[in-house]
Amino acid sequence: MYLVFRCDCGRALYAREGVKTRKCVCGKTVKVKSRRILGKVESFQDAAYMVRKLQEEKYGPGGFLKKKIE
Repeated sequence: MYLVFRCDCGRALYAREGVKTRKCVCGKTVKVKSRRILGKVESFQDAAYMVRKLQEEKYGPGGFLKKKIE
């Protein structure tokens, strides 16, 4: 099980359930237990997709989600 949450800088992150801390790209070490959990998913692929989706919602289109070319 993976947990999806946000850092104080606004970046969405994910971590395996049971992990105590996670380091954000901004340099801050985040305590997972003290974060509001935005979602729980079974696989890391689903967690990565959810993080990309949250990033696009917050910052707009920027290439986080790849669009299908038909």
